[in-house]
Amino acid sequence: MTADDTTALIQRWQNGDAAAFDQLLSLIYADLRAIARRQLRGERATTLQPTALVNDVLLRMIERGAAPISDGTHFFKVAARAMRHFLVDRARRASTEKHGGQLERLELLEVMELPMSADTDVQRLDAALVDLEAIEPALARIVELRYFVGLTVREVAGVLGVDESTVYRDWALARVWLRDHLAT
Repeated sequence: MTADDTTALIQRWQNGDAAAFDQLLSLIYADLRAIARRQLRGERATTLQPTALVNDVLLRMIERGAAPISDGTHFFKVAARAMRHFLVDRARRASTEKHGGQLERLELLEVMELPMSADTDVQRLDAALVDLEAIEPALARIVELRYFVGLTVREVAGVLGVDESTVYRDWALARVWLRDHLAT
């Protein structure tokens, strides 16, 4: 299937065609599971499976009636945002005394070369991303796709439709901005 076919399925789904959603899922579900698997690889002692993460994210997207999705690239951007919010909400619940206290160290921080220590508070990171998004939405989107989805620079470039050199430059800038912002 082509990108135009995907776009047509998205438009049919948004116009109420449930069969189009089923066809769309058959095209993108494996990609979403791969993204979820990469994201969850860095979490120790998690009971969340990639399939469950994808299903929860899709359910949230459907229940909230997200803004119209224009094409496959936009769909993955919306999914990245939904994964981010799902994982941040999960971290918040886990950090409450009722659910066991402090957040666990995520080795993914080191692997992703993020400008923060391994004990970074995901809630603070989320707040920093909200601030970054207000200033430079493109930089925040790159951080979401790299950190919360686990995409490579090449994959981010493909999703955003920009050159890899642009992603490398913006990723470096975002890391410096986050390091400075989280240090305060």
